[in-house]
Amino acid sequence: MKPVYIINGFLDSGKTDFFRYTINQPYFRTRGKTLLIVCEEGENEYEEALLKSTNTVIEMIEDEEDFTPDALIALDAKYNPERILIEYNGMWNFKNMRLPIMWKLEQQITVIDASSFELYFSNMKSLLAEQLRNSDLILFNRCDGIEDLASYKRNVKAINQKADIIFEDRNGEVDVTLDEDLPFDLNSDPIELNNYGYGMFYLDGLEHVDRYDGKNVKFKGMVLIPPEFPKGRFVPGRMAMTCCAEDMQFLGFACDYDKTDELQEKDWVLVTAKVVKEFVPEYNGEGPVLKAISVEKTTAPEYPVIDFSNPQQ
Repeated sequence: MKPVYIINGFLDSGKTDFFRYTINQPYFRTRGKTLLIVCEEGENEYEEALLKSTNTVIEMIEDEEDFTPDALIALDAKYNPERILIEYNGMWNFKNMRLPIMWKLEQQITVIDASSFELYFSNMKSLLAEQLRNSDLILFNRCDGIEDLASYKRNVKAINQKADIIFEDRNGEVDVTLDEDLPFDLNSDPIELNNYGYGMFYLDGLEHVDRYDGKNVKFKGMVLIPPEFPKGRFVPGRMAMTCCAEDMQFLGFACDYDKTDELQEKDWVLVTAKVVKEFVPEYNGEGPVLKAISVEKTTAPEYPVIDFSNPQQ
């Protein structure tokens, strides 16, 4: 299986600069040939000297209909590379991409020009979401002068909770936290969460579980009982609209409750629980677990679906 590294993003977002830097690093200069497939022409190009010194060959695929497994297999046969880099066209729908069976996607990176993010997020949200959904790393560059980077992070985390997100300005990496952007009081007991507040608690709890360890929370949630969960554990949570009405995710943490047998799927419950950091097999590691103090059946909230673009709900 040959490793494939894909970088995507819209035109002039910095994809070429990222790959030029990567292939020039000593850790990347391993034995064998690198095949670099470029799917659009930006302002920057790959210098002939760089390609030669890194044993990299470059091929251009300009049309989406030409980006097929058969075409890629032909390139594999032509060059027999050890690894493949793909600079994907940001205007092509990423979910339509197909790789040859003997190629393995090793890492996907999305590069975003922060100065254009709001424009693309507002007008090309579905296309952007396909780029972000399965990325391992999301890099925002050109962050100079942008004050509300926390909202950018929140919008991206709503689509992909597992990706690492990095912000960079001309001086290097920018630290972005959600501490001052949380729509609830961390010192309240319990922390009461409305619709938007629950969504923010979920996203922030994934990244900063220590912040909530030992605190009590209170919220309305829908009941989900995964069949793989042990007896006495369920998931209270909310559906979230991450991209469009057809693209929904259920956001919830495991909750230990000794009367789970009395609950039904899709019931609405008012949960008061203590947040505890512990290992959960279903998380494949440590994460927030809710220890129920009380679970009461209730009616659906006014806004049952989280919309991260509307903090008023």
